[in-house]
Amino acid sequence: MSTATPTGVGPARRTLDILVAGGGLVLVSPLLAVAAAAIKAHDGGPVFFVQQRVGEGGVPFGLIKLRTMTVGPAGAGVTAAGDPRITGVGRLLRRTAVDELPQLWLVLTGRMTLVGPRPESVDLAAGYPEHCREVLQARPGLTGPAQLRYRERSVAAVTAANPGIGAEECYLRELVPLRVAADLAYLRRPTLAHTLTWLVRTAGYVLGLADYQVRTVGSRA
Repeated sequence: MSTATPTGVGPARRTLDILVAGGGLVLVSPLLAVAAAAIKAHDGGPVFFVQQRVGEGGVPFGLIKLRTMTVGPAGAGVTAAGDPRITGVGRLLRRTAVDELPQLWLVLTGRMTLVGPRPESVDLAAGYPEHCREVLQARPGLTGPAQLRYRERSVAAVTAANPGIGAEECYLRELVPLRVAADLAYLRRPTLAHTLTWLVRTAGYVLGLADYQVRTVGSRA
């Protein structure tokens, strides 16, 4: 049996993407309007954050999110828990994943899928170890195994375990191999049942019923 990672999305998953993303956009539009108003009222800055990310086949695309950080010069490419750039409104939006909801449009139009690897920034993707680059060929997902397991707390934990090393280097050296392994386990068996399992887990996380984050990540230095 081939262990190659599928880069496309099969008919069943694509149908699920269209149904969930289309219906979801209708349902969450009032919530997005309230969140947008809160962001604007907080500091008067732009509502949306757009950044080039690596898409299917390694082709960059514009990822759109609700802005959760202060307006200013770009800082570290990875975000740890307690990052001072995160605004008060942004903290709530990130915890509930409301900041990710505009990406439903990208799922509906086929640039993303519901479950898949995190859409990595172009700069960070360029630093991926060679044995981890396979995952960059897959269609990125709104949620996924790595996105639920290795979030801001994991970045903070691995940075604390490697004093003197920058957050981005820690992320690329310590977390990326773990994230890639988790995502490849899904991508090599991306059945509809497997996809629905991760969507249910994501709903549990968003509703505060479960937390799948890995909080202790040891150094391999």
